[in-house]
Formats: sequence, structure tokens, C-alpha cells
Amino acid sequence: MKQTQALTLKTTVFSVVSAIFASSPALADEAPPPVAAKPPPYSLAWNLRPVAPGNVVRSDTAVGMFSDAGTGGSTVASTFLASYKVTPTLAPLLRIAVVHNDPAMGESATAVSNPLLGAIWAPPGLSAPFKAGVFAAVAIPLGSGGGNDGDPVMVSTNRSAMAARSNMDNALFAVNDLTPILGADVAYVANGLTVQVEATVLELIRVRGAEKQPDAYKTNFTSGIHAGYFVMPWLSLGAELRYQRYLSTPSFVAADASGASRDTMTAAGGVRGHIQLGAGRFVRPGISYARGLDDPFSGRSYQVVQLDVPVAF
Repeated sequence: MKQTQALTLKTTVFSVVSAIFASSPALADEAPPPVAAKPPPYSLAWNLRPVAPGNVVRSDTAVGMFSDAGTGGSTVASTFLASYKVTPTLAPLLRIAVVHNDPAMGESATAVSNPLLGAIWAPPGLSAPFKAGVFAAVAIPLGSGGGNDGDPVMVSTNRSAMAARSNMDNALFAVNDLTPILGADVAYVANGLTVQVEATVLELIRVRGAEKQPDAYKTNFTSGIHAGYFVMPWLSLGAELRYQRYLSTPSFVAADASGASRDTMTAAGGVRGHIQLGAGRFVRPGISYARGLDDPFSGRSYQVVQLDVPVAF
């Protein structure tokens, strides 16, 4: 009998305490916060920009292989980038490249590119599944081989570097030109699929080397489309089509009766891993293969293997 009374008393006390805790506004407000939805995975492009600002360090090496008059040559163009978000929508960045050219004929050489200073800004108001980014930058003419005393071997090396980068990074290697750049990217990102389009205008303004470079101004346009899909959470496949064109008519374009020097088109495809390092850090190594689709690339059997290692934090 005493045991039954004790059990009844315990049950009553527990019920009263539970009712007090459940009815307390202060405690009711302390419910655990909802877990934020994980953003859909984004497929990082090869030669296009990231569509959104981020904290990133990136090493990206393109190895261009070609044939001139039946003799093979190669160019290794490695770019290095660092960006950091100063606000959730704005990330300044610094980019520079180192190039080694081993031509089919002539001397080998190593050169350093112009430094590029810029920023990526994510305009507000765009909702999922779409992302957008605006890019503004300037390339400063400090690279190797510039000026009236520029070494012809270095000049050839810089031209080869442009080709190795599919002519998408011409401002880095236009070592006589101060180059303001403005571009934009828009991407659809949902269900493991990324489709991104990009367009950029570069205005190359000669500030040195007038005796070697006849063109005071050149207007260059680059564009591309990237499609990527996650076949596994840690692995994506990506394909890219890139197009570059001179909107003005530089002297070398005017002198080319074939018209092949005005524009180029390349295509690429590859795989990329997505590895979490912990605490919001990721490494996304990837390898791709590209070919030129028209002259002057196709006539030289031009092909590129690209190794890209970005680390986000």
C-alpha cells in the first residue's frame, strides 16, 4: 500500500513539474533553432570565373601542347589567385601567372605576367536557383618582356601563354597594356546541375612599348558557357565552350588575310573532386582536357591539359 502511494506521489510531482516547464514562455522560446538548408552543390568552371565571391586560394596550371611545321612544342602557364570576402557580397582578389615556353623552334623562356587586381560582387535580389556575379578588375603592365627593349623571346612566350589559357586571360600577358576589365556571370544551380554563362569586355590601353607595339588601343571580348553535374556528392563532371574575339581591329588581325587571328573557340571537359577539410574548408581538385575548334588552334593541333586546385575557406 505504501509503495502504491509513493508511486502515485512521484507521478503527480512529475506531471506538475512537466506542466510548469511546458507552460513557461521563457523556456518555450529556447527551442533549438532550425537547421539551415544546405546550399545545392555548385560546379566550379575551368576557365570561367566563380559566379559568387568567396574566400579562396587557387593554383591553376594549363599545359598547352602544339605542333609547328611538324615539330612539337609546349607552354606551361600557371596562374595563382587569392580572394577574400570583405562583406558577404564582395570579394577583392589578386591574380598573377608564371609561364614557361618551350617552342617548336627558338629559345625557351620563363616569364611573369601582369598582376591583376579586381573584385567579384554578388548583386542582391536574385533568388535560388539562380546566382549572379559582377567582375571588375585592372591588369597592370608590369609583366616580363614589356617596353621598347622587350626581349623578342619574352614576347613570343607571352603570346604562347595566351594560347595555353585558351585566349581567355589575355590581359595577364599583354605586358605593354593597362587593361580595365568588366564582366558578368549568371548561373542556374539546382539538383546537382550547374549551367553558367559568362561575358567579359577588356579594353587594352598601351602605356609602354610604342616602338614595338603599333596598337594604342585594343578591345577584346571573351565569353563562355559551363555545364557541370554531380554524379556523386564528392565528384562532378564539367564541360565548357569558350569564345574570344577582338572587337577592334589590331594590326596583327588586319595583317592576317585568313581572318583566323580575330577570334578563337575552344572546348573542354573534365572531372573535379569536392573534398571537405573540416570547419567550412574545401579543396576541389580537377583535371580537364581542351582542344581548339578553329584556326589558328586547330591548324597547330593545339590541345591543353589543365590541373586546377582551389581551396575554399
